[in-house]
Amino acid sequence: MGTFIADLILPLLSYLAESERTTIRKRQEEGIAAARIRGVWFGRPTLPFPDNFAEVYKEWRKGNITQGDAAKRCGLPRSTFRDKTKAWELQEI
Repeated sequence: MGTFIADLILPLLSYLAESERTTIRKRQEEGIAAARIRGVWFGRPTLPFPDNFAEVYKEWRKGNITQGDAAKRCGLPRSTFRDKTKAWELQEI
């Protein structure tokens, strides 16, 4: 008798949990859409370029220093320096 009740209750509880999760996802999507309409920015804010970026960028482009050295001079990780160079090049166009 105990397994019979468990076999009935478990699928019911599973269905309730799944439907609640679906409802939560739907409300979350609606909230995100409403926030985007209001102009809310999601994610980490972008950092400004370091003060010495222009001169270090020029040296790096000339081939006088490596990307790692340029990143160290700017106080940035290499991946961030690479991202900043792409943004800088788009800005100059």
